[in-house]
Amino acid sequence: MPSTPVDQLRSALAADSARPFTTFYDDATGERVELSVATFDNWVAKTANLLRDDLAVEPGARVSLLLPAHWQTQVWLLAAWSLGLAVTFDGDPADADVVVSGPDTLDRAASCPGERVALALRPMGGRFPEPPAGFLDYAAEVAGHGDRFVPDGSARADAPALIEAGREHTAGDLAASGEAAAREWNLGPGDRLLTSSSFARTGGLRAGLLAPLAASVPVVVCRHLDESLLDRRIEAERVTRAVTRSDD
Repeated sequence: MPSTPVDQLRSALAADSARPFTTFYDDATGERVELSVATFDNWVAKTANLLRDDLAVEPGARVSLLLPAHWQTQVWLLAAWSLGLAVTFDGDPADADVVVSGPDTLDRAASCPGERVALALRPMGGRFPEPPAGFLDYAAEVAGHGDRFVPDGSARADAPALIEAGREHTAGDLAASGEAAAREWNLGPGDRLLTSSSFARTGGLRAGLLAPLAASVPVVVCRHLDESLLDRRIEAERVTRAVTRSDD
């Protein structure tokens, strides 16, 4: 059976749940967050439970993600795929069943006729000081959900998982894309990947999530990257492959 990104996360969890999964930097704020595979999986489970239990989202629904390169974007992608949802970064939120927005895109997100979720993108998933009108505050809502997700059925490899420029990619396609990227970049045990690219770009999604899942290696995601810090960060985080915007 073809694998999916969700299957690859399950494999990483079984192999070594304590190892780092993602390390996030925001050079505009000085934030650094590191999540183990187990902690990341807990966030994915809580988010999937929120989608299913509170928002009643059904398999096949379309989710518009208006989010930057961020560890919470990684969480939302895996949560959506756990439920068999199709994610889009470049579609019109007015055509989506659910929109998930950062604080800078709330006006655009307001066109969604379905459920609207807002992320403050504050350190360690903090809440908005004042929840935006017409939106659920993700940080406030997700906290009460369980950190184990039991799906109603398995997410199929042939289910649409990403809509990019009007083209559908299945969950199996995404897993295969990650495997191809891992081979291209010669990723294996002991490697660590770094990216500063938006997940809305093909190269950014491969580097920021799909290849690390496929190769079971940690990833360092940098937002607002200060290029003057890059060499120092590569050394400090023991990065073996850096994928920048020019590599997309």
